[in-house]
Amino acid sequence: MNRETSSFESSDTLVVVDRARRRRMMFIAAGVAAIVIIVAFMLMRGGKDEQAAAGGASGSGQVPTVTVVVPGRSDVPRTVTASGALAAHRDQPIGIAGSGGRVTSVRVDAGKWVGAGAVLATVDRSVQSQQAAQLAAQVASAKANAQLAQNNYERAVALQGRGFVSKAEIDSKRAARDAANAQVRVSQAQLDAARAEIGRLDVRAPVSGLVLARNVEVGQIVSPGTGALFRLAEGGRMEMRAQLSQQDLVLVHAGMPASVTPIGTDRAFSGQVWQVAPIIDPQSRQGEVRILLPYDPSIRPGGFAEARINAGETSAPLLPQSAVLSDDKGNYVYIVNAKNEVERRSIKIGTISDAGVTIAEGLTGQEAVVLSAGPFLNPGQKVSPKRQSAR
Repeated sequence: MNRETSSFESSDTLVVVDRARRRRMMFIAAGVAAIVIIVAFMLMRGGKDEQAAAGGASGSGQVPTVTVVVPGRSDVPRTVTASGALAAHRDQPIGIAGSGGRVTSVRVDAGKWVGAGAVLATVDRSVQSQQAAQLAAQVASAKANAQLAQNNYERAVALQGRGFVSKAEIDSKRAARDAANAQVRVSQAQLDAARAEIGRLDVRAPVSGLVLARNVEVGQIVSPGTGALFRLAEGGRMEMRAQLSQQDLVLVHAGMPASVTPIGTDRAFSGQVWQVAPIIDPQSRQGEVRILLPYDPSIRPGGFAEARINAGETSAPLLPQSAVLSDDKGNYVYIVNAKNEVERRSIKIGTISDAGVTIAEGLTGQEAVVLSAGPFLNPGQKVSPKRQSAR
């Protein structure tokens, strides 16, 4: 019984020893595997870093390719733009020409077309009519006296041959006749003046045209000092009074065609420059250009408009809009010099149209101008220019 027990305990001891050794071997194997994995990971990461560094180094050595164009010089239309007020071409104020009085009727209103000599308003003429009637009576009396003096003279001449009338009396009769005829002419002139004064009580249009304003009402007392009762646009013709800078004014002369667009409408009206101001305003440094326009209801005096004046042609570089850049320092382009380096060139823009942007100053036309990608370039940067033919 004791032998069996000793044998069992010996066997149990052997099992315990084998399990501990196996556990230690597993720990050692796991540690070795972990070290191998870490080393492999570090090796792989180091290779990727080297590849990335190599790739970055090779990328930093690349020179970007940009498209450039040598624009030359083109004959492009030269357009001068301006703004200004609309007005009547001939704005005629119409007032009372006579002595004045109370207005009895007003026959037209603003916006009406009238002919030359048309009566616009009438003034009471009752007093003037009585004065004219009195003068007409004086004319009749003077004519009667003149006829009597003529008869007396003729009878005296007839009696002179028979010796009844002396030569002195004949001279007296002739003088009386001439004085009576003169009095007739005086009275007639006074009557004509009175009638003309009555006619001046009618406010008439001096020319045909469009009534722009009415400043009188029935019952109003008017006189030569009242001011304009009406304003009339001769023939209905209008004009734009454009304000131009001193530099642009030298490019414009009478006879040039222009296009005028009133503010608030997209319609453009064809006109013609008819006058260029001979002076410059010393305050604004601008001069006035007057553009004649035909009548249209959309053209209202006192309104504002913009004008484009065709000032002929000019020879200048023409670039697409993508080549022209702008910042707080102004407009500029990038050009590529002989060393294939980018340079910034400040420019002054002329006209802008569907054909492109006209360069007024800053380029001769022989430079290699970057067409696009300008915002991604820096002055002094090396590039590989690819030339494109100018259109």
